[in-house]
Amino acid sequence: MLLWEIDRPLVELTSLYGFERAARAYRASLAAVSGLVSLARDHNLLGEIRTKNSLYLAAGSSAADLLDEHRLRQRAGLPGDFLDHGRLLESYQIARAGAIVSSGAADADPLQLARGLLRLATMRGARLFDAEAIAFDPEGEAVTVGFEDGREITAKAVVLATGYVMPGIVHSKLQTVSSSWAIATTPQPQNIWKDGVLIWEDAKDYLYARTTPAGRIIIGGEDSEETIAPDARDRLIPEKSRQLVKRLAALWPSAETEVEHRWAGTFDTTSDGLPLIGPVPGAKGVYAAYGYGGNGITFSYLAAQLIGDLIAGGTSPLLDDFALDRDSGMAGH
Repeated sequence: MLLWEIDRPLVELTSLYGFERAARAYRASLAAVSGLVSLARDHNLLGEIRTKNSLYLAAGSSAADLLDEHRLRQRAGLPGDFLDHGRLLESYQIARAGAIVSSGAADADPLQLARGLLRLATMRGARLFDAEAIAFDPEGEAVTVGFEDGREITAKAVVLATGYVMPGIVHSKLQTVSSSWAIATTPQPQNIWKDGVLIWEDAKDYLYARTTPAGRIIIGGEDSEETIAPDARDRLIPEKSRQLVKRLAALWPSAETEVEHRWAGTFDTTSDGLPLIGPVPGAKGVYAAYGYGGNGITFSYLAAQLIGDLIAGGTSPLLDDFALDRDSGMAGH
C-alpha cells in the first residue's frame, strides 16, 4: 500500500507542530507517491504498480474527527471527499460511520519493485556487495564502513537504509519497534470492493486492506509493540490470522475467508508518524533514510530526493521536519 496519508492525522500533526509544518509533510508525501509511480512507469519497472484511491474509515461510532480532518486537508490543498454513513454505504457497501476517499495513492508488489530499482541502479553504475556492515568511521576525509568479512568500503557519503536495525552511530528517541500480522485470501476477483480502493482506519493500530491483481484480499493489523521477537511474533500467526478473518468478515461480509497465506513482520514507527531522514548527528558524511510507519516506501522515495539534493549542495525545510534529533513535540500529548 503506497499511501501518502501519514499515520498521524493532519489534525494531530498540526497540534504538535503547527499547520504549515504539518501540511508541508503531507504535501511532500503526496508528491512522493506520484514521483514513485512516475519513476516506475518511466523505466518500465516490474512491480504491478497501480494508481489507487484510498478509503480512510471511521473506526468508532462517530465520524466527527474525520470531518475535522477533511476540513483541514481541504485547507492544505490535499485531495479527498468526505462520505457520511449513507454515502459510504451507497458508494462502497461498507457500513461505517463515515470515511474520507482520496486520490493519489497506489499499490505495488514491493519485492518486484525493489528488484526493479536495484537493476536500474546497477545499470547506472552502482555495485552491489552482500555483507553485514558492523563498523562506521566518519572521522577521516571520507566515511569508512567495515564489514563482518573484514573488508571495507570508503565513500564520501554513506546512506543508511537499514530498516528497524539501527547501527550504533544512530541515536533516536522517536523510534518504536512493532509487529504486524497479515493474511491473504484465495483469489476472488468477483468479490472485491469497488475499485479495489486501499482501506485503512482512523485508529492507532489500524486495520489495513488491499487487493491484488489476481483478486486476493490482503488484510493486516493487530499490531503490537510488546511482541517483537521473531519467534514469539510468529507463534501468534494462527491466532492473529483468526482475528483478521473475523475483522475481514465484519468489514466486507461478501468476502470468501479461505486464507491461502498468512505471515507476520516487524517494522518501526515514530512517535509523530514522520520519517527520520537526513544527516546523522555527529557522523559527517553519514545520512539516514528511515521511512517507518505505514508510509515506508513513500518516505523512501522522499528520502532519496532529499538526501540526493543535500549531498549535491541543496537543502529543504523538510530536513528540519524529519531530522533525527528533532523535538517530537510529543510533550504533553
